[in-house]
Amino acid sequence: MSLDGLEKKKTIDLRKKHIGPSCKIFFSHDPIKIVKAKGQYMYDEKGQRYLDCINNVAHVGHCHPDVVKAGAEQMGLLNTNTRFLHDNLVLYAQRLQATLPDKLSVCYFVNSGSEANDLALRLAWQYTGNKDIITLENAYHGHVSSLIDISPYKFHQLSDAEQSHFVHVAPSPDVYRGKYSADRSDAATAYADEVKDIIEKVHKKGHKIAAFIAESLQSCGGQVIPPVGYFQQVAEHVRKAGGVFIADEVQVGFGRVGSQFWAFQLQGDDFVPDIVTMGKPIGNGHPMSCVVTTREVAEAFMSSGMEYFNTFGGNPVSCAIGLAVLDVIEKEDLQGNALRVGQYLTSVLEKQKEKHPLIGDIRGRGLFVGVELVKDRVKLTPATAEAQEVIYKLKEQYVLLSADGPHRNVLKFKPPLCFTTEDADLVVEKIDPILKELEEALGLKANNSANTENEKRRKLSTDENGHSGLNYSNEGVQEQTKQRKRVKT
Repeated sequence: MSLDGLEKKKTIDLRKKHIGPSCKIFFSHDPIKIVKAKGQYMYDEKGQRYLDCINNVAHVGHCHPDVVKAGAEQMGLLNTNTRFLHDNLVLYAQRLQATLPDKLSVCYFVNSGSEANDLALRLAWQYTGNKDIITLENAYHGHVSSLIDISPYKFHQLSDAEQSHFVHVAPSPDVYRGKYSADRSDAATAYADEVKDIIEKVHKKGHKIAAFIAESLQSCGGQVIPPVGYFQQVAEHVRKAGGVFIADEVQVGFGRVGSQFWAFQLQGDDFVPDIVTMGKPIGNGHPMSCVVTTREVAEAFMSSGMEYFNTFGGNPVSCAIGLAVLDVIEKEDLQGNALRVGQYLTSVLEKQKEKHPLIGDIRGRGLFVGVELVKDRVKLTPATAEAQEVIYKLKEQYVLLSADGPHRNVLKFKPPLCFTTEDADLVVEKIDPILKELEEALGLKANNSANTENEKRRKLSTDENGHSGLNYSNEGVQEQTKQRKRVKT
């Protein structure tokens, strides 16, 4: 490994001089200078290895040789735009569509999740002829202006900003600390009825709904797993009002959830969105993304009379890389690995929850797992500072983890899919003493009566909502747990 380059201080100085100050950096008081990565590991300029538990962009592993080779070989042959015929474009579209329900058959290739979601809004507006958008609390859909408008995670940070009059925010379907908790058997209906109420209020104002948009599993919102049945009911209300359902898979698609290839499929076979957006993992670090929709929506978009052209979207190099990513997921059974290792990670975290009162909730699917830290399991007081302390202590021990959610108290696991059970053991073993030290400082004790009572109240099958329990749905497990040898990256 060549470690030649600028001194770290020089890199920091040049960044401060030439890079916008709103572009944040991890661990700003002592940032890490990464010069190489491979598999689930990243290396700094001194050769120190870090275990990467957060990089859902390097989906099949950092710098996977098959993906690198595919991109380099195609780059040596041709890279151009989609106004010329090229097999890579149509073969990739065909391959991608084969992972989706039949009605989702038309692809638009773009370059980022933000571009994909912006285009999805345009499709919805053109198809429905309506304007208003329903989004969720704490949602994040991208950084362009149209998406800041529908991303409370972002626009709530702006002190002088007013919410756009055509954007309506529904409660996040969070059954841990949300409006309707896990002890309600009808939580899915209750949350869906909130959307129905918004639609009725919009109609009373003389407006009409163009779309409801949601991340299939909320990521920045705190690893929120919607209760099963929620999307079906929301889609029914929205479509009845003349709108469409947009599923944002930018963070959680491509097998991350383990039992399914797409996270929206966790809701059941009877739910199919009208538009699906995807990004981040699609190119394993290469900038590419996609919008997939129905033939009807695509035809309506064309009827506007405006051509849609994207200079780089769907270029031969990007499509070669996309095909290679799909090949690696299949060849190395990474979806199956996400299921198996995700279940194992959840199980060892659950054992930690029995020991540590700071752990309020563990939720997730596959290798998309959240650990919510609270100072009180009854009041659900967010342990924000403690979550940050965990992140920094882990960094000192060469493990990279992040915290998010509206209170920044949810530890986020979303590593490359080549993550192993040994990796899971390593990070959990390091978290254990950190939590113990924090609890001693706070005077928290495990298994007090209040915590036990609250745990009984909140006990619910993971099958239903992905929370607190080890009984993951067995759907797809038989297929995914074939003991094929994984190729190491």
